[in-house]
Amino acid sequence: MAIRLLALDVDGTLTDGGVYLDGAGNEFKRFDIRDGMGLVRLRESGVALALISGRASSSTEARARALGISIVHNGVGEKLPVLKKVAADLGLEASEVAFMGDDVNDLDCLLWAGLSLAPCDARPEVLAAAGWVASLGGGRGAVREAAEKILSLNGERALP
Repeated sequence: MAIRLLALDVDGTLTDGGVYLDGAGNEFKRFDIRDGMGLVRLRESGVALALISGRASSSTEARARALGISIVHNGVGEKLPVLKKVAADLGLEASEVAFMGDDVNDLDCLLWAGLSLAPCDARPEVLAAAGWVASLGGGRGAVREAAEKILSLNGERALP
């Protein structure tokens, strides 16, 4: 069965986990352009995208807008009920859902999803639960690797 939804944790997965604050309290996050290209390729292939973050962040919302991701849940305490609702709203079974996360608050989603993914620098508990681990870290190309993996599983041509 094809993967029709990729849901991502944000901090530590789509970013390197760092949060930068200036003296006025403005927040900045580093996002990897390669990850963005992978997500655009997935979206263009028909895979739905969702961001489910434990932290509320305007940086996350801005990055989602830039990538054309309309399903964004910021400041989520329990991620699994949100992931299940997103899947249900799209008419998807768990087997059609991929989830990528890096920390213990992602474990329920990783265990539920048909394809569980993790960056190589995820917590040991997450690495043990993941069905596939990227060779790159969070915010450093791991999401691009995951996107290429999903494209390949879905029968799409991977980039050289």
